[in-house]
Amino acid sequence: MDKQSFLKAGHPPTLLASFLYFDLAFMVWVILGPLGVQIAKDLGLDHAQKGFMVAVPVLAGAILRIFMGVLVDHLKPKMAGAIGQVIVICALFVAWKFGIHSYEQTLLLGVFLGFAGAAFAVALPLASRWYPAEHQGTALGIAGAGNSGTALAALFGPGLAMAYGWTNVFGLALIPLVLVFGFYLVVAKDAPECPPAKPLAEYFKVLKDKDAWWFMFFYAVTFGGFVGLASSLTIYFNTQYGLDAKMAGYFTAACVFAGSMVRPIGGRVADRVGGIKSLSVMYVLASLFLAIVGVGLPEAWMALGVFVLAMLSLGMGNGAVFQLVPQRFRKEIGVMTGLVGMAGGVGGFYLASSLGYAKQATGSYQMGFMIFAGLALTALIGLTAVKTRWRTTWGAAHLTSARI
Repeated sequence: MDKQSFLKAGHPPTLLASFLYFDLAFMVWVILGPLGVQIAKDLGLDHAQKGFMVAVPVLAGAILRIFMGVLVDHLKPKMAGAIGQVIVICALFVAWKFGIHSYEQTLLLGVFLGFAGAAFAVALPLASRWYPAEHQGTALGIAGAGNSGTALAALFGPGLAMAYGWTNVFGLALIPLVLVFGFYLVVAKDAPECPPAKPLAEYFKVLKDKDAWWFMFFYAVTFGGFVGLASSLTIYFNTQYGLDAKMAGYFTAACVFAGSMVRPIGGRVADRVGGIKSLSVMYVLASLFLAIVGVGLPEAWMALGVFVLAMLSLGMGNGAVFQLVPQRFRKEIGVMTGLVGMAGGVGGFYLASSLGYAKQATGSYQMGFMIFAGLALTALIGLTAVKTRWRTTWGAAHLTSARI
């Protein structure tokens, strides 16, 4: 790919602002996961409660992505993102100022943190609308690399909590969040070709198209696996291997950083070889590595290595899915980003909560990992079933310059 062609094709300042906005939003979206060990100790939570606590922001973010997707098309991405970020900033300020004193209050905070997870439905259309079809995978991969914010939460959250108390981490998180929000307001610009807003009833007509459901399922596995693990691994390493919260956070950060930073590579590989081929390989690898973890590994460093490989596969899969989505639903990219992103969040909620419930019910995390590995294989079967139709209809060479 011609680098100069890519740089001239869109609006790099907006792409950077989209990445940073997404990055910091994701940092606070999953913050309860890295802080989960300390929160659970202070509030006396059991395994199921810990799993549900870290899963609630993921589910809230999934649902709110629909709302944000609609808001993006009505108010344009920049304004929609500003509204969501103000809500997140206010929620963190209240949590820091007045404290969190019960399990129920952590769940309430998790609901408001869902607005940070909904940033996905803002950042991707904000970047996507500036770029032509042949650069969609790369542009969306760069914007989507904001997933790396989950690594920042895991890297710094537990250590800061040990030094200052976990409630004060919410206040500390406001500092970079506000700074990046200011940069976003100044630099980001809406693309001139924003589609006109449609009546609300029109938005869900896209669900009558079976391809929309396929994309939702495919992303529920790739992104669901990524964010579910990002939310759960600090607690997992602490419970399974006895690592302290800080070291468990470092292990989690390594896994999440790997998965988030390869998302642009996944988009670029999909641009070069085709999203279907790239995604198929990623499902095979993700299923394999999750199954290995499910069987169980005797040492934490072994689990770390396999989780890194699993996250690399899932992260590249995320980039591949969103190389394909704009090709199929370019005119509906706002609402499709919301719908597909919602499905990804639902997948993450399922994985995070099921791991906690599996541990509570059976004394082991094995069942949760094995079922999700099975879902990755199911997604591979589904992708194999639709690939010929996709390549001969909307993905045909005479209809698009992108590789499908």
